[in-house]
Amino acid sequence: MPKANNAVASKARRKRVLKKAKGYWGSRGNILTVVKHAVDKGEQYAYRDRRAKKRSFRSLWIIRINAAARLNGTTYSRLMDAMIKKNVEIDRKTMAEIAVRDPEAFTQLVKTIID
Repeated sequence: MPKANNAVASKARRKRVLKKAKGYWGSRGNILTVVKHAVDKGEQYAYRDRRAKKRSFRSLWIIRINAAARLNGTTYSRLMDAMIKKNVEIDRKTMAEIAVRDPEAFTQLVKTIID
């Protein structure tokens, strides 16, 4: 009796991995054993960097808020301290957006929080 190798599933599995490697350079895009390693590593980087992106955006927001706060005569840490004491719950993303898009509104916000 001949050996059953389930070629349909095997081909689909190979095709799925090769599809993920589309655009990879050289053998990383067309030799299956190399492709598997390249795709695995790429997925590891993607997983890691989805988390790193959150950190880098938070850092960017803090930098923007600090710059805008300094234009208004205070610092980021003093502004955040005053917000906590006055129970103002505006997230950093929103504050950074206000600071960039509408500096006058940010100035009013700072005056409201600090005073």
